[in-house]
Amino acid sequence: MKKLKLGFPKGSLQESTLELFKKAGIKINATSRSYFPTSDDDELEIMMVRSQEMAKYVEDGVFDAGLTGFDWICESGAKVKEVCELLYAKSGFRPVRWVLAVPNDSKVRSIKDLKGKRVATELINYVKKYFARKKVKAEIEFSWGATEAKTPALVDAIVELTETGSSLRANNLRIVEDVLTSTTRLIANSKAWNDPWKREKIENLAILLQGALAAEGMVGLKMNVDQKNLEKVKKILPALKKPTLSRLDGLPGWVALEVIIEEKIVKKILPGLKRAGAEGIIEYPLNKIIY
Repeated sequence: MKKLKLGFPKGSLQESTLELFKKAGIKINATSRSYFPTSDDDELEIMMVRSQEMAKYVEDGVFDAGLTGFDWICESGAKVKEVCELLYAKSGFRPVRWVLAVPNDSKVRSIKDLKGKRVATELINYVKKYFARKKVKAEIEFSWGATEAKTPALVDAIVELTETGSSLRANNLRIVEDVLTSTTRLIANSKAWNDPWKREKIENLAILLQGALAAEGMVGLKMNVDQKNLEKVKKILPALKKPTLSRLDGLPGWVALEVIIEEKIVKKILPGLKRAGAEGIIEYPLNKIIY
């Protein structure tokens, strides 16, 4: 049987990626100590590695495809095929940011104030290039962890990853400027991308994962409506697209209406739909929306 070697992110992205694959219809069985999870897709051969290492392993052909952050693609300089963007992270469905931060009482107000100063970061290659583009000469040093605790005792500033900014605030740090915005990407090895079977498998995976993300926070609504009330009902529905209408057998003048909307607004519009004449209203969850 043909196999696609897939690199799966271990660490901060692991749980959210497992949940995303589950919604996409691919169940992956992973334990905290195993680096070789199994799945219900026999054509996938999965290994877990840290996101920081993923792009190089994909470039070298260790994996045919993998999931990692755009930040680590930039950091590694790996030449890979970016198949699609997947907008999710550890704590939510938003991009993450690498930011230049200093203590609240620091005199640093812009990156130019860091000339001749020390800056710690895990994203060292990218940050060196960033400072060079800004024409600021500073000492950029690699941080092995606990980066937020290093300033002001060890360094003058840090470039650190944040999603909400809460950890920076908790450590009495303020953001000077954004350095890089990153989202998760599905990437492929160039040789694998040129293999017809592997390319189709990777593209199928992209369709399923994007479909699962598109369905996040969305639900379907079905209802029966008398034609005379149809326009009143349609005005209440903030549809993703125009509602789907079909005739009801045995009920002349009635239609079945189906629409996709945000789950958070359902409770606001259901009473209005009922008053406008909708009957037999059904709300149902969505796993995937394929455009």
